[in-house]
Amino acid sequence: MTKLITGPDGQPRCAWSASAPEFVEYHDTEWGYPVGDDQRLFEKLCLESFQSGLSWRTILAKRENFRAAFAQFDFNKMAKFDDSDVQRLLQDAGIIRHRGKIEAVINNAKRAQELVAERGSLAAYVWSYEPDPADLPEPQTASIIPASTAMSKDLKKRGWKFVGPTTVFAFMQAMGLVNDHAVGCVMRDKATELRKNFVKPV
Repeated sequence: MTKLITGPDGQPRCAWSASAPEFVEYHDTEWGYPVGDDQRLFEKLCLESFQSGLSWRTILAKRENFRAAFAQFDFNKMAKFDDSDVQRLLQDAGIIRHRGKIEAVINNAKRAQELVAERGSLAAYVWSYEPDPADLPEPQTASIIPASTAMSKDLKKRGWKFVGPTTVFAFMQAMGLVNDHAVGCVMRDKATELRKNFVKPV
């Protein structure tokens, strides 16, 4: 059984939400709730790419800086970024100044445009990898699942970068493709209800 903690309101929550003060709000209002908006999905894929090798707390603390630096993660705007933008971003102390990751998300913006042209929306592509809940392991016991491995493999084939299976699974958890709130967490039922009422993009 995964561990729970008692939140500020006395309700049980996933234990990780207590590891940093800002995590409680993120856990309660965002994490695990289904998202069908292309820009939000692309933002999260980018931020998970930047998190690779780092803590989510580091990324979350800089999220507004990332949004300002990367045109609010509008991939149609980001796809037009050039070498001068890379140099600008490398000088921006408000983000993670890693050339490989910066160049990767700019590349991924172009690849996102290609996916939209092919599938109609990024959301339709992403949600086609939603796993059957019956096939999932106990919440918060895995770092990859077959669906994240499959999506990672396909994205890489399409030219995306910094989208390994662990990164993709973290994305799936956060964007509600997987309800990975711990059993007993007060937000698990809310996530379940939101998933039930979510109109899956096609």
